[in-house]
Amino acid sequence: MNAAAAIEVEGLVTHYGSRLILDGVDFRVAQGEIMVIMGGSGSGKSTLLRHLLGLHAPTSGSIRLLGKDITRASADEMHELRTNMGVSFQGGALLSSMTVAENVMLPLREHTRLDEQTMNIVARMKLEVVNLGGFGDLRPSQLSGGMIKRAALARAIVMDPKLLFFDEPSAGLDPVVAAELDELIIKLRDSMQMTIVVVTHELDSAFKIADRITVLDRGRILLSGTVDEVRRSTNERVQDLLNRRPREEEIDADEYLRRLTGG
Repeated sequence: MNAAAAIEVEGLVTHYGSRLILDGVDFRVAQGEIMVIMGGSGSGKSTLLRHLLGLHAPTSGSIRLLGKDITRASADEMHELRTNMGVSFQGGALLSSMTVAENVMLPLREHTRLDEQTMNIVARMKLEVVNLGGFGDLRPSQLSGGMIKRAALARAIVMDPKLLFFDEPSAGLDPVVAAELDELIIKLRDSMQMTIVVVTHELDSAFKIADRITVLDRGRILLSGTVDEVRRSTNERVQDLLNRRPREEEIDADEYLRRLTGG
C-alpha cells in the first residue's frame, strides 16, 4: 500500500500493574482507509483504541496520528489534534439532559468560536448526513437504539475530522439497522475522505466495511491484511475467531494456584 499513513503504531507495550496487555503492537492505517480491529475478549483491542484516542498512555512505544507522536505531545498539541478526531462510542454517550441537536453541537462549543445560529445549522446538516433530519429537537430517550448510534455519529463528524474512530458500532442492533450503519460508514469514507478505525467483534460488519483487518490475540497482532487474506489465513487462532470455535487451553496448576494466593 503506497498511500501515506494517517496512523502509525510502533512497538506498543502496555501493562496494567504487572499484567502485560499489549506486547509489541505494530500497525499502520493509510489515509482514506477503513481499518477494522478484531479480537476475542481480553485480546487488547479496547486498550489499543484508548491509546489511539490519547486516553491512556502506553508503557512504551509510539503512536503517530497525522504525523504527530501523541505519546510525546503536549496538552495544547493534543487539544489541536482532537479537532481532527471524531469518536463514536459503543453506547452513544449522548447526554440525556440535552436535545439531539445540542448533543451534536458539543464539539463545536468546545473547539470553535461559532455563533449559536451557525452551530445549530452545522449540527442539523450533520444530522441530515446520518438520516436524522428533523429529529434534532428530540431527547435521546425518544430515539431507538439505531437512531442513538446515528446521532452519536453525527456528533463525531460535526467537525469534519480526518480521523474517525468507532467502538462496536453494530453492538445491540438488529441485522437490518446494523447493515444500514455499515453503509453509512462506507459512505462517510467515500464522500468525506476520512480515515476510519472500527473496533468490532461483528464478523459480517467487519467483512463488509473493512479495507483491511487487524486481528489481535493476547496483546499481539496475529494478522493484518485484506478481508480475503484474513479469510484464507491458516493461523489456527484466526480461524477460531472466524468460526466462533472455543479455545481449549491447558491450565498450569502451579501458576493457577499462584494467582489465587497472590504468590
